[in-house]
Amino acid sequence: MADAANKYSQNVSGAYYVDDQCIDCDLCRETAPANFKRDDDGGHSYLYKQPENDDERAQCDEALQGCPVEAIGNDGEE
Repeated sequence: MADAANKYSQNVSGAYYVDDQCIDCDLCRETAPANFKRDDDGGHSYLYKQPENDDERAQCDEALQGCPVEAIGNDGEE
């Protein structure tokens, strides 16, 4: 389960985030490309844009559910 205390500083503020358990597998960037990007220097993903509509929210939820190391979190804040 993702830990908000360990989320990457590149994440934009809001409900969704990526924490330091990310293994750079690319699943989230493939699933929700409008919301996740890769930090090339750090070798991990981060959330650069919170979802702005139902489709993006569904894609972020799919990425959260599919993350093999549970590095994506949703703390429910908007």
